[in-house]
Amino acid sequence: MTFCVEADEAAGESGLDIEALFDLCARRALHFTGCPFECEVDLTVTTDEEIRKLNSKYRGIDRATDVLSFPMLEFEEPGRFDIDEDMKAECFDPEKDELMLGSIVISLERAVSQARDFGHSLKREMAFLIVHSMLHLQGFDHIEENDRIVMEKAQEEILDDLEITREAALEE
Repeated sequence: MTFCVEADEAAGESGLDIEALFDLCARRALHFTGCPFECEVDLTVTTDEEIRKLNSKYRGIDRATDVLSFPMLEFEEPGRFDIDEDMKAECFDPEKDELMLGSIVISLERAVSQARDFGHSLKREMAFLIVHSMLHLQGFDHIEENDRIVMEKAQEEILDDLEITREAALEE
């Protein structure tokens, strides 16, 4: 697996090992869906201003958000990795033979603020945002009510398995 993390100085000052947390959460989200491939995923940890620019450019929403997901694949159903031979050339890195799943961008400023607002740790908030985005990269969504219920259940199960629950985060 290749997990690439790019973060600014503020991320280093957060006291959180973002690379290790990303590795842990991303692997667990892939395990949850039974992904049969080695994957490549990029994570960028940035500022509210930078994520606002991306949100405006790619979604037409000119405001900061907590996380953006940029999947490389479209799924017929969440977590179903039916990739035919014709698609393999487009979605696998030819040098590493890894599925290029996509990219995640997280606003550290927003994560810090939300952790404070929800009364839990930054670790818990970042883990939630990573898991949430990893599920998006695997075809999950929360637009329709039924899809939202499925995605929230998946998020909760993954975070419970990692023992990164809201209750545990309050004890940190």
